[in-house]
Amino acid sequence: MSLPMNSSPKRNDRPIIGIVAQEVTNPTPNQTSKILATHVKFLESGGARVVPIKIHQTVEEYKRLFNSINGVYFPGGCVNCTSSAYARSAKIFYDLAIEANKKGDYFPVWGTCLGLNMLSILTCGEDFFSGTNTFGVLLPLTFTEDAKDSRLYSGFPDEIIKDLTNEPLSQHNHQLSLPLSSFNSNEKLKKFYKVLNTNTDGEVEFVSTVEAYDYPIYAVQWHPEKNAFEWSKPAVAHCPSAVKTTFLMAEFFVGEGTKSAALFFFVFDVYV
Repeated sequence: MSLPMNSSPKRNDRPIIGIVAQEVTNPTPNQTSKILATHVKFLESGGARVVPIKIHQTVEEYKRLFNSINGVYFPGGCVNCTSSAYARSAKIFYDLAIEANKKGDYFPVWGTCLGLNMLSILTCGEDFFSGTNTFGVLLPLTFTEDAKDSRLYSGFPDEIIKDLTNEPLSQHNHQLSLPLSSFNSNEKLKKFYKVLNTNTDGEVEFVSTVEAYDYPIYAVQWHPEKNAFEWSKPAVAHCPSAVKTTFLMAEFFVGEGTKSAALFFFVFDVYV
């Protein structure tokens, strides 16, 4: 299978990306779910309009929203990838995205941190993530051979790739990772995704970046969105190459969204 053809007669320069919300740990009457501003800023910096994908909506409501957006973003967090409301929403939108792309309707999906875990489970039906010493650390990225001809990195300048390889610029804030050995032992994951980056905590080599072979689906275990917008934690790189990486990643994914044409636009009346 090859990537679906762009179903739009021309580029959509007003892409709308939906971000899947997560339930909060201690809900109150005024706050039962959340979306971190960093993720919104990340997508807006790439030229997208952003809308929330609220939890606990009906399947029909989700389908209606799906037909009004041009991509979906699964953010990081600390909720359960099988039993949470976030997981339910993510599965519905993942299934809709797969169905749309099979029909030739270009619809991109992005996962960050927990989003990579979520996408791997949705792809293979199992959770292979295990503990790593990677909470609040900066690491250089190891680029695989598949990264050279990837869609994701095709527009990155050589000097940025060099800096990401040689300097600790990727922010990792996770206690669970997908070991490369587990990825390679699962045929469903291997056939669906190519690994673009790996990292190690000194003991376990784990998957850091993937893109699907036949679908516009991408996921990172690290946090490119934080470099330009997150200032509350020390383990975030703010050097020029790190900040440029934020915008290059955002520009790429939003660019994927410009290849999608929503059927109708109601979202701002209903969701904002």
